[in-house]
Amino acid sequence: MPEEISFLLLPGFSAIGFMSAVEPLRVANRFRGELYQWRILSLDGAPVAASNGISINADAAIGDLEEAGEAATLFVVAGFEPLACYTRELGERLKRLARARATLGGIDTGSFVLAEAGLFGGADNVTVHWEALSAFRERYPSLDASQELFEIGTRRITCAGGTASIDMMLDLIGREHGAALASAVSEQFVVSRIRQRSDHQRMEIAARYGVHNRKLIQVIGVMEQHMEEPLAPDRLAQEIGVTRRQLERLFCASLKDTPTHFYLQLRLTRARELLQQTDMSITSICVACGFESPSHFSRTYRARFGASPRSDRRVSGGLVPPKAVIKAGAGELSQAQQQ
Repeated sequence: MPEEISFLLLPGFSAIGFMSAVEPLRVANRFRGELYQWRILSLDGAPVAASNGISINADAAIGDLEEAGEAATLFVVAGFEPLACYTRELGERLKRLARARATLGGIDTGSFVLAEAGLFGGADNVTVHWEALSAFRERYPSLDASQELFEIGTRRITCAGGTASIDMMLDLIGREHGAALASAVSEQFVVSRIRQRSDHQRMEIAARYGVHNRKLIQVIGVMEQHMEEPLAPDRLAQEIGVTRRQLERLFCASLKDTPTHFYLQLRLTRARELLQQTDMSITSICVACGFESPSHFSRTYRARFGASPRSDRRVSGGLVPPKAVIKAGAGELSQAQQQ
Protein backbone atom coordinates (compact mmCIF):
# COMPACT_ATOMS: atom_id res chain seq x y z
CA MET A 1 0.00 0.00 0.00
CA PRO A 2 1.25 3.53 -0.74
CA GLU A 3 2.43 5.52 2.27
CA GLU A 4 -0.10 8.22 3.21
CA ILE A 5 1.33 11.70 3.89
CA SER A 6 -0.86 14.69 4.72
CA PHE A 7 0.17 18.35 4.64
CA LEU A 8 -1.72 20.85 6.79
CA LEU A 9 -1.21 24.24 5.12
CA LEU A 10 -1.67 27.23 7.42
CA PRO A 11 -2.47 30.67 5.97
CA GLY A 12 0.73 32.35 4.77
CA PHE A 13 2.58 29.03 4.54
CA SER A 14 5.91 28.72 2.75
CA ALA A 15 5.18 27.67 -0.82
CA ILE A 16 8.75 26.55 -1.53
CA GLY A 17 8.90 24.54 1.70
CA PHE A 18 5.69 22.73 0.75
CA MET A 19 6.51 22.13 -2.93
CA SER A 20 10.02 20.95 -2.06
CA ALA A 21 8.44 18.31 0.17
CA VAL A 22 5.82 17.10 -2.34
CA GLU A 23 7.89 16.98 -5.53
CA PRO A 24 10.37 14.30 -4.37
CA LEU A 25 7.37 12.07 -3.59
CA ARG A 26 5.99 12.61 -7.09
CA VAL A 27 9.31 11.75 -8.72
CA ALA A 28 9.76 8.67 -6.50
CA ASN A 29 6.35 7.45 -7.72
CA ARG A 30 7.41 8.08 -11.30
CA PHE A 31 10.38 5.74 -10.90
CA ARG A 32 8.90 3.02 -8.66
CA GLY A 33 5.11 3.17 -8.96
CA GLU A 34 2.71 4.26 -6.23
CA LEU A 35 5.03 4.46 -3.24
CA TYR A 36 3.37 7.56 -1.81
CA GLN A 37 0.00 9.27 -1.69
CA TRP A 38 -0.46 12.75 -0.32
CA ARG A 39 -3.35 14.87 0.76
CA ILE A 40 -3.56 18.64 1.25
CA LEU A 41 -5.44 19.81 4.33
CA SER A 42 -6.50 23.21 5.57
CA LEU A 43 -8.11 24.25 8.83
CA ASP A 44 -11.60 24.37 7.29
CA GLY A 45 -11.24 22.59 3.95
CA ALA A 46 -11.12 25.84 1.99
CA PRO A 47 -8.23 26.94 -0.29
CA VAL A 48 -5.18 28.38 1.50
CA ALA A 49 -3.02 31.29 0.34
CA ALA A 50 0.74 30.96 0.64
CA SER A 51 3.02 33.80 1.67
CA ASN A 52 3.59 34.57 -2.03
CA GLY A 53 -0.16 34.97 -2.63
CA ILE A 54 -0.65 31.73 -4.56
CA SER A 55 -3.74 29.84 -3.39
CA ILE A 56 -3.71 26.05 -3.04
CA ASN A 57 -6.91 23.98 -3.00
CA ALA A 58 -7.33 21.68 -0.03
CA ASP A 59 -8.58 18.10 -0.32
CA ALA A 60 -10.15 18.20 3.11
CA ALA A 61 -10.17 19.87 6.52
CA ILE A 62 -7.94 18.52 9.25
CA GLY A 63 -11.06 17.46 11.13
CA ASP A 64 -12.02 15.21 8.21
CA LEU A 65 -8.67 13.42 8.44
CA GLU A 66 -9.12 12.80 12.13
CA GLU A 67 -12.69 11.58 11.78
CA ALA A 68 -11.64 9.21 9.00
CA GLY A 69 -9.16 7.62 11.39
CA GLU A 70 -6.25 8.12 9.00
CA ALA A 71 -3.25 8.55 11.26
CA ALA A 72 -0.13 8.03 9.17
CA THR A 73 2.09 11.10 8.70
CA LEU A 74 1.04 14.74 8.96
CA PHE A 75 3.27 17.76 8.28
CA VAL A 76 2.24 21.22 9.46
CA VAL A 77 3.50 23.78 6.94
CA ALA A 78 3.64 27.39 8.14
CA GLY A 79 5.31 30.69 7.29
CA PHE A 80 5.86 34.07 8.92
CA GLU A 81 3.02 33.81 11.46
CA PRO A 82 2.78 30.15 12.49
CA LEU A 83 0.62 30.77 15.57
CA ALA A 84 -1.74 33.38 14.11
CA CYS A 85 -4.39 30.69 13.57
CA TYR A 86 -3.47 28.44 16.46
CA THR A 87 -6.37 27.56 18.76
CA ARG A 88 -6.93 25.07 21.54
CA GLU A 89 -9.14 23.13 19.14
CA LEU A 90 -6.29 22.72 16.66
CA GLY A 91 -3.95 21.70 19.46
CA GLU A 92 -6.40 19.05 20.66
CA ARG A 93 -6.82 17.65 17.15
CA LEU A 94 -3.06 17.27 16.82
CA LYS A 95 -2.84 15.61 20.23
CA ARG A 96 -5.51 13.08 19.24
CA LEU A 97 -3.54 12.25 16.10
CA ALA A 98 -0.42 11.81 18.23
CA ARG A 99 -2.28 9.45 20.55
CA ALA A 100 -3.32 7.49 17.45
CA ARG A 101 0.43 7.05 16.80
CA ALA A 102 0.59 9.40 13.83
CA THR A 103 3.99 10.74 12.84
CA LEU A 104 3.78 14.53 13.15
CA GLY A 105 6.13 16.95 11.42
CA GLY A 106 6.74 20.66 11.03
CA ILE A 107 8.06 22.38 7.91
CA ASP A 108 9.59 25.88 8.07
CA THR A 109 7.91 27.31 11.19
CA GLY A 110 5.41 24.48 11.53
CA SER A 111 7.43 23.36 14.55
CA PHE A 112 5.90 26.26 16.50
CA VAL A 113 2.45 24.71 16.15
CA LEU A 114 3.58 21.30 17.40
CA ALA A 115 5.52 22.90 20.26
CA GLU A 116 2.54 25.05 21.27
CA ALA A 117 0.43 21.89 21.46
CA GLY A 118 3.07 20.30 23.70
CA LEU A 119 3.87 17.54 21.22
CA PHE A 120 7.65 17.50 21.67
CA GLY A 121 9.24 15.55 24.48
CA GLY A 122 12.49 16.42 26.18
CA ALA A 123 14.34 13.85 24.09
CA ASP A 124 13.05 15.20 20.75
CA ASN A 125 15.44 17.17 18.58
CA VAL A 126 13.65 20.05 16.85
CA THR A 127 14.63 22.41 14.08
CA VAL A 128 12.98 25.46 12.56
CA HIS A 129 13.83 28.04 9.92
CA TRP A 130 16.94 29.93 11.08
CA GLU A 131 15.17 33.32 10.99
CA ALA A 132 12.70 32.08 13.62
CA LEU A 133 15.20 30.10 15.70
CA SER A 134 15.79 32.81 18.32
CA ALA A 135 12.05 33.28 18.75
CA PHE A 136 11.53 29.53 19.10
CA ARG A 137 14.24 29.16 21.72
CA GLU A 138 12.90 32.06 23.75
CA ARG A 139 9.32 30.74 23.67
CA TYR A 140 10.18 27.09 24.30
CA PRO A 141 13.40 27.13 26.38
CA SER A 142 12.98 23.52 27.50
CA LEU A 143 13.21 22.20 23.93
CA ASP A 144 16.49 21.41 22.22
CA ALA A 145 16.15 23.53 19.06
CA SER A 146 18.95 22.96 16.56
CA GLN A 147 20.21 24.68 13.43
CA GLU A 148 20.15 21.44 11.43
CA LEU A 149 18.43 21.26 8.04
CA PHE A 150 16.05 18.63 9.39
CA GLU A 151 15.54 16.34 12.36
CA ILE A 152 14.03 12.87 11.97
CA GLY A 153 12.89 11.09 15.11
CA THR A 154 10.66 8.12 15.79
CA ARG A 155 7.36 10.01 15.67
CA ARG A 156 8.45 13.60 15.10
CA ILE A 157 10.05 15.11 12.00
CA THR A 158 10.96 18.78 11.62
CA CYS A 159 12.55 20.70 8.78
CA ALA A 160 13.90 24.22 8.27
CA GLY A 161 11.82 24.61 5.11
CA GLY A 162 12.90 26.10 1.80
CA THR A 163 14.94 23.65 -0.25
CA ALA A 164 15.82 21.76 2.94
CA SER A 165 12.46 20.02 2.46
CA ILE A 166 13.98 18.28 -0.56
CA ASP A 167 16.88 16.99 1.55
CA MET A 168 14.50 15.79 4.27
CA MET A 169 12.32 13.88 1.81
CA LEU A 170 15.35 12.41 0.03
CA ASP A 171 16.60 11.15 3.40
CA LEU A 172 13.21 9.56 4.13
CA ILE A 173 13.02 8.03 0.65
CA GLY A 174 16.53 6.64 1.06
CA ARG A 175 15.68 5.08 4.42
CA GLU A 176 12.53 3.42 3.11
CA HIS A 177 13.43 2.53 -0.48
CA GLY A 178 17.21 2.71 -0.79
CA ALA A 179 19.93 5.22 -1.59
CA ALA A 180 19.75 4.49 -5.32
CA LEU A 181 16.19 5.79 -5.57
CA ALA A 182 17.03 8.84 -3.43
CA SER A 183 19.95 9.66 -5.74
CA ALA A 184 17.80 9.21 -8.85
CA VAL A 185 15.17 11.56 -7.43
CA SER A 186 17.88 14.06 -6.48
CA GLU A 187 19.23 14.15 -10.02
CA GLN A 188 15.81 15.07 -11.36
CA PHE A 189 16.05 18.35 -9.43
CA VAL A 190 19.57 19.04 -10.74
CA VAL A 191 20.83 18.74 -7.16
CA SER A 192 24.54 17.90 -7.17
CA ARG A 193 24.48 16.22 -3.76
CA ILE A 194 22.03 15.23 -1.06
CA ARG A 195 22.72 17.43 1.95
CA GLN A 196 22.93 15.81 5.36
CA ARG A 197 20.86 16.97 8.31
CA SER A 198 23.96 18.52 9.89
CA ASP A 199 24.66 20.84 6.95
CA HIS A 200 24.28 24.51 7.81
CA GLN A 201 20.99 26.29 7.16
CA ARG A 202 22.73 29.61 6.64
CA MET A 203 25.79 30.48 4.63
CA GLU A 204 29.03 30.04 6.49
CA ILE A 205 30.36 33.20 8.10
CA ALA A 206 32.98 33.53 5.37
CA ALA A 207 30.34 33.63 2.63
CA ARG A 208 27.88 35.74 4.61
CA TYR A 209 30.32 38.57 5.25
CA GLY A 210 32.72 38.01 2.37
CA VAL A 211 35.71 37.43 4.66
CA HIS A 212 38.43 34.79 4.48
CA ASN A 213 40.74 35.46 7.42
CA ARG A 214 40.50 32.50 9.78
CA LYS A 215 40.89 34.62 12.92
CA LEU A 216 38.19 37.05 11.78
CA ILE A 217 35.76 34.23 11.01
CA GLN A 218 36.49 32.75 14.42
CA VAL A 219 35.84 35.96 16.35
CA ILE A 220 32.56 36.68 14.52
CA GLY A 221 31.44 33.18 15.56
CA VAL A 222 32.34 34.03 19.18
CA MET A 223 30.30 37.23 18.94
CA GLU A 224 27.26 35.35 17.64
CA GLN A 225 27.49 32.95 20.58
CA HIS A 226 27.71 35.73 23.19
CA MET A 227 24.80 38.10 22.60
CA GLU A 228 23.27 38.18 26.08
CA GLU A 229 26.57 38.90 27.81
CA PRO A 230 28.77 40.65 25.22
CA LEU A 231 32.50 40.15 25.58
CA ALA A 232 34.81 43.14 25.88
CA PRO A 233 37.25 43.80 22.98
CA ASP A 234 40.21 42.57 25.05
CA ARG A 235 38.37 39.31 25.81
CA LEU A 236 37.44 38.85 22.14
CA ALA A 237 41.07 39.28 21.17
CA GLN A 238 42.12 36.79 23.84
CA GLU A 239 39.57 34.24 22.52
CA ILE A 240 41.32 34.08 19.14
CA GLY A 241 44.88 34.59 20.36
CA VAL A 242 45.63 38.11 19.08
CA THR A 243 46.12 41.53 20.64
CA ARG A 244 43.34 44.07 20.74
CA ARG A 245 45.19 46.18 18.21
CA GLN A 246 45.51 43.23 15.84
CA LEU A 247 41.80 42.56 16.22
CA GLU A 248 40.97 46.15 15.30
CA ARG A 249 43.23 45.94 12.24
CA LEU A 250 41.48 42.75 11.09
CA PHE A 251 38.05 44.41 11.20
CA CYS A 252 39.27 47.60 9.59
CA ALA A 253 41.01 45.80 6.73
CA SER A 254 38.27 43.29 5.90
CA LEU A 255 35.02 44.92 7.02
CA LYS A 256 35.85 48.63 7.20
CA ASP A 257 34.44 48.60 10.71
CA THR A 258 35.49 48.37 14.34
CA PRO A 259 34.93 45.24 16.43
CA THR A 260 32.75 47.18 18.89
CA HIS A 261 30.48 48.65 16.22
CA PHE A 262 30.19 45.35 14.32
CA TYR A 263 29.27 43.53 17.53
CA LEU A 264 26.64 46.15 18.29
CA GLN A 265 25.03 45.68 14.87
CA LEU A 266 24.85 41.93 15.43
CA ARG A 267 23.07 42.46 18.75
CA LEU A 268 20.66 45.00 17.29
CA THR A 269 19.80 42.64 14.45
CA ARG A 270 19.10 39.86 16.97
CA ALA A 271 16.98 42.30 19.00
CA ARG A 272 14.90 43.15 15.94
CA GLU A 273 14.32 39.47 15.22
CA LEU A 274 13.04 38.92 18.76
CA LEU A 275 10.98 42.12 18.66
CA GLN A 276 9.21 41.20 15.45
CA GLN A 277 8.89 37.46 16.01
CA THR A 278 8.04 37.03 19.71
CA ASP A 279 5.83 38.49 22.41
CA MET A 280 8.83 39.11 24.69
CA SER A 281 8.74 42.43 26.50
CA ILE A 282 11.11 45.12 25.31
CA THR A 283 12.90 44.94 28.65
CA SER A 284 13.43 41.19 28.22
CA ILE A 285 14.76 41.70 24.70
CA CYS A 286 17.06 44.40 26.01
CA VAL A 287 18.53 41.90 28.50
CA ALA A 288 18.67 39.03 25.97
CA CYS A 289 20.76 41.16 23.61
CA GLY A 290 23.16 42.54 26.20
CA PHE A 291 22.06 46.16 26.57
CA GLU A 292 22.58 48.05 29.82
CA SER A 293 19.13 49.57 30.10
CA PRO A 294 15.88 49.93 28.10
CA SER A 295 16.61 53.61 27.49
CA HIS A 296 20.06 52.88 26.06
CA PHE A 297 18.59 50.07 23.96
CA SER A 298 15.83 52.31 22.63
CA ARG A 299 18.24 55.11 21.64
CA THR A 300 20.61 52.71 19.92
CA TYR A 301 17.79 50.88 18.18
CA ARG A 302 16.29 54.11 16.85
CA ALA A 303 19.67 55.25 15.55
CA ARG A 304 20.09 51.95 13.69
CA PHE A 305 16.59 51.34 12.31
CA GLY A 306 15.00 54.80 12.30
CA ALA A 307 12.18 53.78 14.64
CA SER A 308 11.78 53.01 18.31
CA PRO A 309 11.44 49.37 19.38
CA ARG A 310 7.81 49.92 20.35
CA SER A 311 6.77 51.48 17.06
CA ASP A 312 8.76 48.91 15.04
CA ARG A 313 6.90 46.10 16.80
CA ARG A 314 3.55 47.78 16.14
CA VAL A 315 4.28 48.05 12.41
CA SER A 316 5.64 44.50 12.02
CA GLY A 317 2.80 42.76 13.84
CA GLY A 318 5.09 40.00 15.11
CA LEU A 319 5.65 36.40 14.08
CA VAL A 320 4.32 35.00 17.34
CA PRO A 321 1.18 36.51 18.89
CA PRO A 322 0.90 36.95 22.67
CA LYS A 323 0.09 33.73 24.53
CA ALA A 324 -3.20 35.18 25.73
CA VAL A 325 -4.38 35.48 22.14
CA ILE A 326 -3.50 31.97 20.97
CA LYS A 327 -5.31 30.45 23.95
CA ALA A 328 -8.57 31.80 22.56
CA GLY A 329 -11.03 29.65 20.65
CA ALA A 330 -11.48 30.04 16.90
CA GLY A 331 -14.26 32.62 17.24
CA GLU A 332 -12.37 34.63 19.84
CA LEU A 333 -9.24 34.50 17.70
CA SER A 334 -11.04 35.91 14.69
CA GLN A 335 -12.35 38.77 16.81
CA ALA A 336 -8.89 39.44 18.24
CA GLN A 337 -7.37 39.49 14.76
CA GLN A 338 -9.96 41.97 13.54
CA GLN A 339 -9.02 44.33 16.35
